Amino acid sequence: MRDLLVDADGLGMPYLPETPSRGPGSDMIGRSAALLADLAVDLQPSGWRFTDRPGRDLARARSFWRQDLDELAEAYDGYAGPLKIQVAGPWTLAASIELNRGERSVTDEGARRDLVGSLAEGVRQHVAEVRRLVPSATVTLQIDEPSVVSVLRGELPTASGYGRVRAVDRAEVARGIQEVRDSHDGDVVLHACHPAAPVELLAGTGVTALSLDLTDASPQRWEAIAAAVESGTRLWAGVVPTTEATSSADAVRAAVSRVADGFGRVGLPVSLLADVTVTPACGVPGLTPRGAVAVHRVAVDTARELTDKEQG
Repeated sequence: MRDLLVDADGLGMPYLPETPSRGPGSDMIGRSAALLADLAVDLQPSGWRFTDRPGRDLARARSFWRQDLDELAEAYDGYAGPLKIQVAGPWTLAASIELNRGERSVTDEGARRDLVGSLAEGVRQHVAEVRRLVPSATVTLQIDEPSVVSVLRGELPTASGYGRVRAVDRAEVARGIQEVRDSHDGDVVLHACHPAAPVELLAGTGVTALSLDLTDASPQRWEAIAAAVESGTRLWAGVVPTTEATSSADAVRAAVSRVADGFGRVGLPVSLLADVTVTPACGVPGLTPRGAVAVHRVAVDTARELTDKEQG
């Protein structure tokens, strides 16, 4: 995977992968919770929960990080170029990590505020460590927010399961993302794969780019994307389904069509195709290593086709 993305004529974005199959602490929530500054978590039957002091679950999650960073330093020794790292965003963490009393952190205003600040500081320290290990890399931070729509809509179930957690105000959601975004002085990509992720709200957080699932985007969604692109937010287009393609050529043609047709539908100039980063529609942890490589190869080939279209 590293070689495929590094040797892609500038079209690839090498990254530090997440491998949740290793067990608790390597999952997205536990992994990102291990980066929180001055906040401790442990694993309960219902999921991750804040605790008064660190325990073995947090120690295991931090151990996974040490292993990954050691391997990153070895794999990218002497490397100069782009390098992406990703963390779960504040609202996905708040929707997933419980307070001591068993309710989600998102239910408590003070807990939300503390979590945002802790994550921002943790991300700042994490980026600094990655830069120390790979000093010539240009680090891009990806903030994953798969739960942001549920937080905004008040769709999360309460601990009892009989009610729904109250929706969080849109302005507070935007401020939380922006605070984490401001912890990194480089490019920040906000990834929200929900088909109804609010493009205008997310683009207004000051991130460099939005990473969206566009495998079945409506005309209205493309209109919102066009407004974001015209205001200076770059597009990471999730147009490669995260399934093992039977024909890479067919998969590339379909992915190119999704982007080119979307641009044409809303009148975006072809010249902007070169600024689009092609990605899988969502994560690839459910795929075999071979399948993950195949999906990334389709993404690289799609990017090459779009670049040729722009130049032609």
